[in-house]
Amino acid sequence: MPGDRASLPNRSTCSNKRLAARLLSYRSSFIKIQICSTSASGWTQQVSARAHTKMNNQLPVIYIARHGETGWTVSGQDTGLTDLPLTPQGERNARALAEQLDGLTFSKVFTSPLQRARRTCELAGFGSVAEVDSDLVEWNYGEYEGRCTVEIRSECPDWQLFRDGCPGGESPAQVLSRAERVLSRIKTVKGDVLIFSSGHFIRVLAAGWIGLEPSVHSMSFLLSTASLSAVGYEHDLSRPVIRLWNDTHHVRTQEGSA
Repeated sequence: MPGDRASLPNRSTCSNKRLAARLLSYRSSFIKIQICSTSASGWTQQVSARAHTKMNNQLPVIYIARHGETGWTVSGQDTGLTDLPLTPQGERNARALAEQLDGLTFSKVFTSPLQRARRTCELAGFGSVAEVDSDLVEWNYGEYEGRCTVEIRSECPDWQLFRDGCPGGESPAQVLSRAERVLSRIKTVKGDVLIFSSGHFIRVLAAGWIGLEPSVHSMSFLLSTASLSAVGYEHDLSRPVIRLWNDTHHVRTQEGSA
């Protein structure tokens, strides 16, 4: 598509101060947030060397974009394999994601085959270079597809997706298995990676990245449509962390406003 990033350099750069301002380093034992502000002359607040260089170091970073808004994300219906398009607002926010990713380059870009993720990828400027990975599809909700959580819990009051899965759909173990395959492939890439996927799958992926039990902890990773997150490492490859989570500064709640 016009505007696509035509090449993928081997190394990544991160001059994007909007992302640096949302830098978050997450360990299973603590959370640390370091905020930086900017002015026309540049940084108005000195940033510690660790905060300012984390996204510029030699360790790879995996950026994770959730697809833009669909009709069912607005209505709160569980959307697994139903292949819904983006709403006009979803398309606007996917284009805004391109601005958020400006200044970043990636060795590999992967997207779910579902059109809501592929279209978000295209509008963000990576359609021509993205590889489709079927493991990035959303959770298969089976009999719960298209239903709202409140409706499901009126029948099964104690139901929790990440613990119980869905009748006729995927179990938590099956979704985790897909997430582990994705992570295994990503770890072989030399350089930064960008992926486009769906909310519940991304939450399992993030918990698995830092060694948490997804069936217990995935529910804690709130994720908005068209959001940008990033996982990576602290100091060395033995210390996986969450670097950025659910950044929606670029997301507009209505046309023309953020």
